[in-house]
Amino acid sequence: MKKPLIILTGPTAVGKTELSIRLARMAHGSIISADSMQVYRHMDIGSAKIKKEEMQEIPHYLIDELEPTEEFHVVRFQEFARKYMAEIYAQGRIPIIVGGTGFYIQALLYEIDFTEEQEDRKYRQFLEQLAKEQGGHVLHEMLQKKDPEAAEKIHENNIKRMIRALEYHHLSGQKISSHNEMERQKESPYNFAYFVLNDDRQKLYQRINERVDLMLEEGLAEEVKALQNLGCEQHMVSMQGLGYKEILSYLQGEISLADAVYRIKRDTRHFAKRQLTWFRREREVIWVDKQEFAYDNQRILDYMQEVLMQKGILPS
Repeated sequence: MKKPLIILTGPTAVGKTELSIRLARMAHGSIISADSMQVYRHMDIGSAKIKKEEMQEIPHYLIDELEPTEEFHVVRFQEFARKYMAEIYAQGRIPIIVGGTGFYIQALLYEIDFTEEQEDRKYRQFLEQLAKEQGGHVLHEMLQKKDPEAAEKIHENNIKRMIRALEYHHLSGQKISSHNEMERQKESPYNFAYFVLNDDRQKLYQRINERVDLMLEEGLAEEVKALQNLGCEQHMVSMQGLGYKEILSYLQGEISLADAVYRIKRDTRHFAKRQLTWFRREREVIWVDKQEFAYDNQRILDYMQEVLMQKGILPS
């Protein structure tokens, strides 16, 4: 028997948090965050982290797990998530993966194996130096020539994933996009329902703009200043998050606050668009368009319950 697994994802600012609590209550589930920023302590405002009172006593995992000076990546996510899933199953509950990092979800859902990949430290250092001196666009152009499919999916700001893709090609002569596609064709070991919450694009963009304004009001600049005082620097994985790198540039006198805010809003809208492109490529996703349910979370929940019963994840 395949173990049950529920996924609730969608673009940033679509409203996953509130719905996830109601879903967990209905399905007797515990939530594992699939968010690359909420895993860090002291990074609450910029990551739109769920507050303790909002959790309503639903168990949450992979939130406030690491210090901002630590690295978090897909392999660590897999390790943590598997460990917590085992705990949740042992308690007779259902794991619910909630968050917008599609790559993490895919890696967990299909048990994509990253462990056998070799590395070439000298080549990696060369690429890191190149990115530092000339910028991410240079690596992106290299990747475009060697693996255009990977270049299409990886943003030029994501230095680490570009380096990994170039290193993989350098070592194997193969495209990492082809390798990932083969891994994705694996059958999932879980009996899962993969819900993608979505909204009208203009409404989503408006929510993103409003959320950024609220983050500034709540003290995003002060939060980044405090992280600076903890020793967080621009090159760290944690400080590459949307909102953090732009405010850091402002605090270092590189850009004005107005410019930083403009960039955060613009880049978050672009990020939401890339998230939706990712989810459209995934297999067996169930799209949940909010406007089709008249923005009524109870109606959305009733629909999800019906799907979960049909799939045998919940008793009918």
